[in-house]
Amino acid sequence: MTSRPDLPVPFEALPNPRGGSVRLAEMALTDALHAFQRQGETGAALKRAIAALHSAGWLPAQRFAEALALVAPLGEESGGSHARIAEALAVFRAAVERHNLRELSCSTVLFDHYRGLHALLAAHTRVAPVSYDDLALVGRAIAPATLRGFAPERLAHVRAHYEETLLELLRGPVEASADAFARLDACLDELRGSDPYDFWRLASSAVRALRERAERNGAELDHIADAKRLYARFNLVLADQAHALSYAPRSLVRATLALLWRDFALYGAAPEDTEHVDVLRDYGLTVAWHVAATQASEAAWEEGAAQAGEEASREAATRDLGVLRVNSAAYEDFLQSAETSIDALVERGAQASETGTVDEAAALSAADASHRLGTAACALGLGHVALLADTLGLAWRRVAHHGETHADGAEGATRGLDAMVPERAAQMLRSMLHQAAAGIAPSEGRGSIVALTAMIERPMPITR
Repeated sequence: MTSRPDLPVPFEALPNPRGGSVRLAEMALTDALHAFQRQGETGAALKRAIAALHSAGWLPAQRFAEALALVAPLGEESGGSHARIAEALAVFRAAVERHNLRELSCSTVLFDHYRGLHALLAAHTRVAPVSYDDLALVGRAIAPATLRGFAPERLAHVRAHYEETLLELLRGPVEASADAFARLDACLDELRGSDPYDFWRLASSAVRALRERAERNGAELDHIADAKRLYARFNLVLADQAHALSYAPRSLVRATLALLWRDFALYGAAPEDTEHVDVLRDYGLTVAWHVAATQASEAAWEEGAAQAGEEASREAATRDLGVLRVNSAAYEDFLQSAETSIDALVERGAQASETGTVDEAAALSAADASHRLGTAACALGLGHVALLADTLGLAWRRVAHHGETHADGAEGATRGLDAMVPERAAQMLRSMLHQAAAGIAPSEGRGSIVALTAMIERPMPITR
């Protein structure tokens, strides 16, 4: 975690000085905090924040604000509850003011507060336990993760070796962890299939990334603990595979994917992380490439970012896109880069729907264009545009990896419809960008996301 003594609350990701701000939400959260500290009414202010965050497409932040609205009335019960809610509100307000959408999705500090809010709520009503992906992946489509067929004898052997090593890892001394990790990784490598959406590819990448992050940062215990918990949960998937199940549990896929994305979303990726980034892209998640390799360089970047943010708010011209206020220069840069990406997407979609065929290279090119657009929209603060672009990129990757080409008969008709779904989504994205160019808040694109999600999450035939 990054922290500075002159800041009132800790934060993890770097501030985004060129990112758009939701001033209505910032002011509403400030009003809510002041009212809460005086034991006044916070409901109206939090409702304003929720509405503004929803309009901007900052969905994880909207969900956090909704939790605050539910729990705030409980602050009068005890001093401890009041302090916990006040701290959560202050930390959340500061995060919203940093304009970093990836931090709002993946911050472990925010999630710890979110979990604490739900714990207070659970004392009064029956609520489901929350998990990290509830914030990190809100609104996102999740591609099914496959389990390939195995000869029963071979799978039984791998499973027995995995369980034996897992027990050693969980019960043995810390000094023996490295050897246990290596043997468990060897089991995961043996289980892994050729499908880009094979569950063991995702599983292997997640636990390795957690351990690599721990090694870089002096063996952080939280990362090692997360890796151990994942290894333990993977043992349950082995039982599913032994019973010839074709897909890993969706809840575990979400949890694994969120943990893999967490550190890369917060801190960025280095060149040596390329393999992990490729896995994330196949699941529709993007990251920034980070070059600040030392604490000194990161601190210098933070200081420059804070100064740039102050200068931008003081001197730079701004544009209002509904509730989102953006830096005019960043806005113009975004529109120029988005034009190239959206033209490529519309062209690919039109070709696919007209011919009924999809070339793998063309589909991957369309996916990359979607990811570039999603990354740029995320940096500017256009949450609805970013989510639709990321979802469209995931849909195109599913098409590319699973060879959704034309065929004769009913199957061909079904796959022809699939080719039209990305085309319509690209047209919707173009409409949203035209709205942004005209100074109008982009629409949600909810219908396109629902159609893409149905396409993405539909199980594919598996040969066992």
